[in-house]
Amino acid sequence: MVAPSLSQLHSDLVKQLRQAHRFTNPDVEMAFAAVPRHLFLPDVDPYKVYQDQAITLKTGSAGIALSSASQPTMMAIMLGQLKLRPGMNVLEIGTASGYNAALIYNILGKTGHVTSLEIDRELAELALENLYRAGSSDVLVVNRDGVSGFEPRAQFDRIIATAGIWDVPANWLRQLREEGRLGVPIWLEGVQVSAAFTLQSDGTWLSCENHPCAFVYLQGLAAGPPVRKRVGSTSLEILADDVNTIDTAALHILLSEERDVFHLAGEIKAEDFWHGFQLYLMLNEPIHHVFAVYAIPAGETAYGLRGSGVLLFT
Repeated sequence: MVAPSLSQLHSDLVKQLRQAHRFTNPDVEMAFAAVPRHLFLPDVDPYKVYQDQAITLKTGSAGIALSSASQPTMMAIMLGQLKLRPGMNVLEIGTASGYNAALIYNILGKTGHVTSLEIDRELAELALENLYRAGSSDVLVVNRDGVSGFEPRAQFDRIIATAGIWDVPANWLRQLREEGRLGVPIWLEGVQVSAAFTLQSDGTWLSCENHPCAFVYLQGLAAGPPVRKRVGSTSLEILADDVNTIDTAALHILLSEERDVFHLAGEIKAEDFWHGFQLYLMLNEPIHHVFAVYAIPAGETAYGLRGSGVLLFT
């Protein structure tokens, strides 16, 4: 049996995204077809490169991902939300491998401008090499904290962040044109959603199209407060806005000694859980309750639990 070529693997991924209706903008689909992902992940197995999954680029001392090449599905969704057009001026916060910047550059064409900010010097240098290899050397990569934006190229038609944010830095809003769009994975009660904000007539910013997502957190001066806590010495990790109010010692005792299991009357699909039930709980939790999500690494268990889900504490 002949192994598929890189071009075939690339084509298969684009086909998979198309069949899953991930492309809402034909220009985004054309960019995915024109820009090979493997050029930005040269040291990764091609079969893994062309899976619809995120790939960790750098981890911290605790093993938590600090940077990753985003899942292609999520990239297609976010680029669709931005409603990009040729000739635009776009700022990206978080260059990582450079792949997303190359897709944006392909959509904007020679008359557009792409500026990408990366806080990690090593990643910034790697992204420059990748972009050059892919024929997108006109992308301006700047090694700096993204909190301040990039005044020399403002005003921007679009700003996109590829890291989860706690709140929107004021500099980003100031550097965005009045009719511009801001695409960000924003943190809401233990859940991230990919939002596309536009300025309203009353001065507020509104996003009407929001998709659950999971991005590494923004680093630097705009990083939010701690949101993670591990329960005892287990692999169970909880994430919440009010994570410091959760007594993990008491939770350990509760899960170890006093656990009851109940099941819903009807089965729900994973998509219904994450896109519906979870968001319903988050938005309707009583005022003195704490909403959180939990995660256990693949292949491991804690207190009889596996995978990920939601928590609601009194």
